[in-house]
Amino acid sequence: MSLIARILVLGPARILPVVLLIVLVAGLIYIVMSYRTSPERGKEIVIAFFSWTFIVLGVFFGLACLYALAESNEPVLDLALSFVIVALVGLGITRLCNRRFLKNHPHYIPKRTGRAKVKHRWPWER
Repeated sequence: MSLIARILVLGPARILPVVLLIVLVAGLIYIVMSYRTSPERGKEIVIAFFSWTFIVLGVFFGLACLYALAESNEPVLDLALSFVIVALVGLGITRLCNRRFLKNHPHYIPKRTGRAKVKHRWPWER
């Protein structure tokens, strides 16, 4: 079975436990934060959690993929490449969710500052 066929057929089945664990942790974070603050703040934190988690997973397994490629270790390359693909798809979905969230809640869009301001300190205070 070729590498691409194994990734497409077996990849999601091997990665499903990790994705379910990430979803359970994110659900717990959302429940706690929506109870403590507000549902919008909970969504904002969950989006940030998913973004950082998928970035870290993508970088880690990307490096593992490069190492397996250098060592000619095909089973590890297959598994690491599956994780990289799922991390990139998850990051894309998270970015789409963030875009939709900011469209519906424009008050969460970070304000851009104009120019940098200089703080004068003693003895040069004005």
